[in-house]
Amino acid sequence: MANPRATQWAQLFALPDQPALPLQARLRAAVVQAILEDHLSPGASMPSSRELAALLGLSRNTVTSAYLQLIDEGFLEARPRSGVFVAHNARPLSAAHAEPLVGRSGQASQPPDWSGRVLRSLEGKPTLAKPDRWRDYPFPFVYGNYDPQLFPTEDFRECCARSLARSQLPHWTPDFETDDVPDLIEQIRTRLLPKRGVFALKEEILVTLGAQHAYYLLADALFDEHTRVGLEEPGHPHARNSFSMRNPKWVEVAVDEEGLVVDALPAADYLFVTPSHQSPTTATLSLERRQWLLRKAELQDFVIIEDDYEAENLYEGTPMPALKSLDKTGRVIYVGSVSKSLSPALRLGFIVAPRALIKELRGIRHAMVRHPSAFLQHAYALFLSLGHHESHARRVNHAMQERLALAAKALREHLPEFEFTLPQGGASIWVRAPAWVDAGELSLMARSHGVLIEAGDVFFAKPPYPCPFFRLRLSSIAASQIPLGIRALGVAFEELALARGEVRAH
Repeated sequence: MANPRATQWAQLFALPDQPALPLQARLRAAVVQAILEDHLSPGASMPSSRELAALLGLSRNTVTSAYLQLIDEGFLEARPRSGVFVAHNARPLSAAHAEPLVGRSGQASQPPDWSGRVLRSLEGKPTLAKPDRWRDYPFPFVYGNYDPQLFPTEDFRECCARSLARSQLPHWTPDFETDDVPDLIEQIRTRLLPKRGVFALKEEILVTLGAQHAYYLLADALFDEHTRVGLEEPGHPHARNSFSMRNPKWVEVAVDEEGLVVDALPAADYLFVTPSHQSPTTATLSLERRQWLLRKAELQDFVIIEDDYEAENLYEGTPMPALKSLDKTGRVIYVGSVSKSLSPALRLGFIVAPRALIKELRGIRHAMVRHPSAFLQHAYALFLSLGHHESHARRVNHAMQERLALAAKALREHLPEFEFTLPQGGASIWVRAPAWVDAGELSLMARSHGVLIEAGDVFFAKPPYPCPFFRLRLSSIAASQIPLGIRALGVAFEELALARGEVRAH
């Protein structure tokens, strides 16, 4: 007959499903959870290490080591000749329960009307969004996930471990106030920027929480409701949303197959551009247009905000110099990312600008987030200094070339009516469906087949309807899944054509 006490222990200390953690850490997590959730009261007796090891199928050494750590950390206490018990102060003190205040009528007062109080809202603004549980879709042609086949796990782990060495702690544990980790600034200045033809002083570089944080900082410092801000149409929705928090006057700038159209440029105070691989069309701005754009900035007295988007992902041709590298008058603010090719979740970017502006941005950043994680800055500085960034970029470029070729072949085979230009770099393909197709409707139809695509309307300030454009991102999907995913997209297109009464041209 089963021992009820043993069954209770086994349920209470069931190891959490976290296979990445060693058994000892998983047992510690189970005990701490039981204590903090009040399933074990202060002074409660714990099973012996021998008993718990037998119940959970663990070695006694594993249980003993977990117990010793929990005793050191104040969750448990050992009593001579009595055993191990939950410590009396194991759980933090909690505030006493209080009844809500009520008015004279005996009813609770009404909460504030937040819809009337919020002054800056992005609610309802179009953005690149993914459905719930999007990681469960077998064919995610969308942005925002790291690639487990490409992520340099061992290299990055090495850098994190080195940063945690006692000798390295003084380099990142102090409060940096408005500063950044000097090692990372130096790596950006001497390793990343020169490859783009950009040479900057350390006082001209600010680290951000990714490119989006850079957009927000710049808008906070430079824009108000009177500022004329030029954006590519179609363009980068995250930049548009970050800038919109200061409600500037929008100026739409046309884009063609060669990128931003510089001739007949409308009047603006600031112009945001993605010249390396235009977001979303992937077009690369020619050298002639870059030079003409800089000349226009002087003639029309505006400042350029250059997002050097996916500049490292180049598969053919010679790298085009960054606009910042051609700038001789200080009219280009340069935004870059050091972590996008690794994982967008790392959130490390930077701004290169005249030192007077960087000084202002440091003050704003300090008021907002103080500074990005110094630990992450230090670890990534090591990642750069040891050459891991370059070797990882080579692997990513090789993989993206393969994926682009697979996607192009599958599009021609399964969706021959669709138009696209194979990009020279980057990790996406901008696709134009037949004129009757609305990509938003196609994307919904595709979900039922396990396919996620980025409908093109989100990239336009004034999207057409129907909007036949969509983007296929290739950074979150394995090469082996690409042909299957585009074939499934072809099936979804067949269903949409049938529903709309359209006949496909074969």
